Amino acid sequence: MPKITAEKLSAELTQNTVSPVYLLTGEDVYRKNLIIQKIREILHPDDFNAFQSEADKADLGEVLALANTSPVFSDARLIVLTGIEKLRKEPKEALIRYLDNPLPTTTFILTHNDSKKMKTEKVLAEICSDAGRVVNFDELKKDDLNMWVRQKMQEKGLKADFASVDLLCESIGGELAALDNEIEKLYLYTLDRENKTITKEDVLACIGFSKEENPFELSNAITACNKNRAVQLVDKLVDDGEEPIGILSKMTFPILKMARIKRLSEAGMAPAEILRAAGLMYWENRLVSSARMFPPSKNFLNALNRIIDADSAFKSSSATDPKIVLKGILLTLFNK
Repeated sequence: MPKITAEKLSAELTQNTVSPVYLLTGEDVYRKNLIIQKIREILHPDDFNAFQSEADKADLGEVLALANTSPVFSDARLIVLTGIEKLRKEPKEALIRYLDNPLPTTTFILTHNDSKKMKTEKVLAEICSDAGRVVNFDELKKDDLNMWVRQKMQEKGLKADFASVDLLCESIGGELAALDNEIEKLYLYTLDRENKTITKEDVLACIGFSKEENPFELSNAITACNKNRAVQLVDKLVDDGEEPIGILSKMTFPILKMARIKRLSEAGMAPAEILRAAGLMYWENRLVSSARMFPPSKNFLNALNRIIDADSAFKSSSATDPKIVLKGILLTLFNK
């Protein structure tokens, strides 16, 4: 089943070459939307000849009738259906029948956002490949994600060392739209600065933290099972005036993440499967490797029960000493 890469599709579109059918697969919605926008710019359809909708919210009969209709006072019609993995069997079969013989003056773009489910869509993929283009947009990971960030920074006239790019990716994750927004903030942050080299301090400042504060320090201490360091950080955060409910949130996320990894690891899943099932980013594979060092499952359950009690106490202002409550959660988690 032939496919083309996202890079090849971008090259084709620079030549203003447009196919009657596009099937854009993978979880990276940001890059899909850029491609859709590029095709829209090439075709430049007016309101009479453009239609876009989520697949499960559209009347597919009307959409297919529109696709089979010649454009009005124009050379082309554009139809975009997003999230076709949500279509039921009968509408999907009707869609496949159209794609088997598409109208040349209609450009039909479909997005499928579930990679696992896409593996079973062989008929759809083959039909779309015969009629046009099937292009995969998996989420960028590791070196590809860092390269994307660097390229976006260069487009803004910015430079960054590896540590700064890693920190930005770790802070924001693989969501390209969010990363693009943070890069724009960095551009504005350094607008009046002659030196356009981005530092770790710049990244921390733009995502809302001071130069002295590492937003991941408490989380890292917990996931590293460093009880003493985690307790020290709780003391510091309370003394610095941070709200107890905010500190509790910083503690809850890594504890839940550890509990999820521990459960999947004990179920015998392979490391790569755990990364996917737990929704982890590529740089978090170290947590999978160290899962054997995590506390027993009963500790997680006890700690989570204390988190629920602490949340209620903080919201009702009934907690007398937030340090005792917060450190009690850590001591429960790491109790031997």
